[in-house]
Amino acid sequence: MVKQMKEDFQDIQSILQQVLEESAAFFEGMKSRPAALQPPQPQRDVLPSEGLGATVALETFKEVYAPYLSGSAGPRYLGFVTGGSTPAAIAGDWLVSVYDQNVVVTEDSIAAYLEMETINMLKDLFHLPNDYSGSFVSGATMANFVGLALARQWVVHQHGVNISQQGLYDLPRINVVGGALHSSIYKAVSMLGMGKESIHTLPSLPGREATDVSTLEEFLRNNQGEPCIVVANAGTVNTVDFDDIGEIIKLKDKYPFWLHVDAAFGGFAACSPKYIDLIKGMDQADSITIDAHKWLNVPYDSAMQFTRHKHLQVEVFQNNAAYIGDSIQNPEFIHLTPENSRRFRALPAWFTLKAYGKEGYKEVVERNVEMAQLLTERLTNSTFFRLVAPTRLNVVCFTLAIEGVTMDDIKKYLDLLKQDGRVFLTSTMYQGTPAIRAAFSNWGTDENDIEIIWNALSYANGEM
Repeated sequence: MVKQMKEDFQDIQSILQQVLEESAAFFEGMKSRPAALQPPQPQRDVLPSEGLGATVALETFKEVYAPYLSGSAGPRYLGFVTGGSTPAAIAGDWLVSVYDQNVVVTEDSIAAYLEMETINMLKDLFHLPNDYSGSFVSGATMANFVGLALARQWVVHQHGVNISQQGLYDLPRINVVGGALHSSIYKAVSMLGMGKESIHTLPSLPGREATDVSTLEEFLRNNQGEPCIVVANAGTVNTVDFDDIGEIIKLKDKYPFWLHVDAAFGGFAACSPKYIDLIKGMDQADSITIDAHKWLNVPYDSAMQFTRHKHLQVEVFQNNAAYIGDSIQNPEFIHLTPENSRRFRALPAWFTLKAYGKEGYKEVVERNVEMAQLLTERLTNSTFFRLVAPTRLNVVCFTLAIEGVTMDDIKKYLDLLKQDGRVFLTSTMYQGTPAIRAAFSNWGTDENDIEIIWNALSYANGEM
């Protein structure tokens, strides 16, 4: 046994206490830590000939790297759609590393059963019927990959082919149809061998990012009954706009298509009676993507894929190893996801769902939306900014009130904000206009943060 490893294991309580103290100091300083920063270029790190031991490694990390980590877990990191981590989720995530379970089969641990029960609780949270199955994956990109892999399998079955056995050769192009699709859809289609050119982008309703369903029907009609894949949005990235999933579902009576719903964070509208109508019809989709490290506020990396066609999932992802069971009736997780080795990522979700329940997540969603509206009111009444779209849920999309505003203007402004450190926002392009996104998805963001955010926005504007 390596001497240093043995000594560290014997001293594990002290090491974990030091980690606890560093963690507590991080949370204590969260309010003052820059939401984002430009770190210095560190000197090239070197691999020591003999190990330093865990305590020295921790001290080195605290000195060299820790000061330059962003406050992305805090309440004023509004870039992308980044949730923080609830206290219960953090506790669960720490235990993931302690227990170090590989959740692939049920024969050696209860971990897989816990994942199944967590999926059941999530189905309850999102009002999904019992005929859906689900599993945890690393993020929305991989959840979209799984959903589209099942969709591809369904389409080629209509041609009498099983591509998991025979491949895509000699098959006609599989059409993928949708409106304001997330970039991960393009990435997944590329990885699945269908090609980005197979995607047909439909026009949105005027002034919206929601697909014009009449143009979808026109495409399906012109497709002459060829099976295809329709991707619907339950919350676009720029403006959290929602496709009319209920109306899309009705088209299934006339045309053959698989409906995949990308509800990475918009699916959480289901948590509130105020917003649940936005996802009406989602419970009839063939496959669904929902992210956990966004609005569920669990640590990265975590998302869920749901489907009502589990048999297709086994066909695609079955792991035919002699030392692993291959039951189609009761497939293990190793036969359901791209990963063979899977960390126990359901545990933080289980902890936070148990700790805060339906009412807790209803409150988080409604308060985040309220904070987005408070910022929207400030922007509306300002002469320095203008909204580029209505604030429908938790993302505010706006731009600088500059005649002929350019992306260079936006980037200069956001660089000033990053240097200030009080808030982090990201740029985007909305219907040809360079713009800025403020995404509220952290459980801790409150009215005091809105005041700080507004002061930072105003200060950076004065520096332009």
